[in-house]
Amino acid sequence: MNKYKTLAALVATALLATAGAASAQTVTGGGASLPAELYKGQADSILPSNFSYAVTGSGTGKKAFLENNSALFSTTGTVHFAGSDSVLSGTELSTYNSTYNVSTDANRYGALVQIPSVATSVTIPFNKAGSAVDLSVAQICGIFSGKVTNWNQLAGLGRTGAIQVVYRGESSGTSELLTRFLTTACQPADVSGSNLKLTGGVPAFSVQSTFANLFTTVPSNFIAAPATGGTSLYNAVYAVDGRVGYVGPDVIPSLVDATKVAKVKGFSPDEVSVQATLETAAPPTGAAAENPANWVPVFGNPSAGYPIAGYTNFVFGQCYKNATVGANVRGFLTRHYGSVVVAGVEQGPNDAAIRAHKFIPLTKAWRDAVRTRFATASNAGAVNNPSTCASIGRPL
Repeated sequence: MNKYKTLAALVATALLATAGAASAQTVTGGGASLPAELYKGQADSILPSNFSYAVTGSGTGKKAFLENNSALFSTTGTVHFAGSDSVLSGTELSTYNSTYNVSTDANRYGALVQIPSVATSVTIPFNKAGSAVDLSVAQICGIFSGKVTNWNQLAGLGRTGAIQVVYRGESSGTSELLTRFLTTACQPADVSGSNLKLTGGVPAFSVQSTFANLFTTVPSNFIAAPATGGTSLYNAVYAVDGRVGYVGPDVIPSLVDATKVAKVKGFSPDEVSVQATLETAAPPTGAAAENPANWVPVFGNPSAGYPIAGYTNFVFGQCYKNATVGANVRGFLTRHYGSVVVAGVEQGPNDAAIRAHKFIPLTKAWRDAVRTRFATASNAGAVNNPSTCASIGRPL
């Protein structure tokens, strides 16, 4: 166990001790696979012991929460939260509000809360021996559009042989983060002649959480990963020579080993370069803070740092009819978005674990903004605020 994981375990133990004898009431959730090991199942995982987390992919996680369909998490009862790298769409937010957040509906759940958990890169692992790989935008567009099918089409890399692209078969926030970059960065010349669906009469990328939806026909040199999650895709890439894929950082042994995970535009997907991208967006304030969409910035092709980056997010309800669940949710938010002093340095309580899993902690400004609005009980926007949530909330 490295020093970050050791520190994270000590901090987590101290925080749990201060919580006292917490209720055994399970707080049910699930969704994104990208941060799954950070959330549950490891010694330094950050979700409390009474939180469950079913790894289903972001699309299923969002659907389970938005429809309160716990069967999608292979359980029963209420879905209390979801994890998603895929940002809630305007349609999803509108449908949720018209169904569960209206004053005339007897089955009122209250407002939806969407907040960033940690920042992340999307890495490009590849299985082709040789020197360090630094992909230009045009090259990465060619690979993931299916236009480039042989390593010898990638100038300057000194490699030959067929390319096979491994993609996520399920609805995935990791796919959404990648396709958001490709949609912004790729020019028509980069993808001409490909099977991408047409936009304005020419092939073009679009933002998709289901990767195959990019194409009229998925290219013949593309293969879906054999199971849900980044680990499955990563293992598939390294099972066959010539393969390339895309995964979150947690499964990559070294983010700066460019002989196995590509640089993009000269940057490795390590914390320093990703941080340069993320620091271009500040938390919402005033009227903008009322809209859940504004709490998760998205990045297309940023000018600073490693460009394929974004946030993985939590989706909670503001109101829960089960007061214990509401208190447990608010308690987790208080801890995760709080501050501790370690060796004289102020940081988030889970920062050591976050870094150990190769994610990037939120800045103090973002932690403070989330904690103040959603975890300070007296705030009207906080989880289970007694006035805002009186007699309403997600079911018992």
